Amino acid sequence: MDHAGLDGGLGPGRGDRVDLSEEHVEKAELRRRSHADAGGPGAGTDGLRERGFARYGAEQLGVTPAGSAARDLARIREVFAELPPDPYAPGTNRFRRYSHAVYLPWKGELSWIPGTPDPVHGMVTDFSQGEDVPEYPRKRRVLPEIPEALRGNALLLRLLRWDIEQVLSLKNLGRRPLWAGVHLIKLGVDHPGQDAVSSPNCLHQDGGSSSTFTFAHLISRTNVSGGQNVIATPDSAGLQPDDPWADLHARFTLTDPLDGYAVHDHRVSHYVGPVRGGSAPGPGERSVIIVGIAPYVPQL
Repeated sequence: MDHAGLDGGLGPGRGDRVDLSEEHVEKAELRRRSHADAGGPGAGTDGLRERGFARYGAEQLGVTPAGSAARDLARIREVFAELPPDPYAPGTNRFRRYSHAVYLPWKGELSWIPGTPDPVHGMVTDFSQGEDVPEYPRKRRVLPEIPEALRGNALLLRLLRWDIEQVLSLKNLGRRPLWAGVHLIKLGVDHPGQDAVSSPNCLHQDGGSSSTFTFAHLISRTNVSGGQNVIATPDSAGLQPDDPWADLHARFTLTDPLDGYAVHDHRVSHYVGPVRGGSAPGPGERSVIIVGIAPYVPQL
């Protein structure tokens, strides 16, 4: 994520030959400009209900990154500094850990699901990618889990519970367990000019039910350029943001600690651009916590 509808009928720009005459390109550009932007952090999560996406910042989270949360934020950053490479994206300079949690709304209880031993990665968590993500269709994978010591981090738990609260305020899910997938994702570079690429590297949806939501929280961003986020219509999934047929809602860049955004997955598509090493010597990185939330669906 940062994590569809690609299996259905082919829309303009994907399966059929399209008219890219000057007139059609101009109309597409006008359509792209017609949507309101995402607003800045503080625009509130009302947009999540009204438009399917919203931005927020530390103030909305009720957190002061340089205050009482500074120690917990520093600990999270230490774990990000040691993230292992994403085993499914070699050569992209992407680093990753992942764990599951379950929330019981009627009890207010949040529990992490234990991982399983793995000879290569230590403890791992099963990760079933949405079938509509183009790079990994219908594949089940395992990812190195979030260290047990970090799962009790007060700031991480605050972010996770805040995300859940937003979902519960939008959907009548108080009698169903909620499933949360928590990703730690870093795009890291070692020198100026080097790129790090997210996946999928196109506008996409994460897949899942109509009650699937995704939240992103910036942990740190140092000595990099790029990493712009783009929100677009569902029909734009599979396209690049600069494609004339991509129907964009907003472009923005997360810059400050705990800047973030949320998307209602089936109502929009989303994308984050590559990051590139900045002008200062030494490494650079963009570190983000991604939380996907959906109601638990029994398999019986």
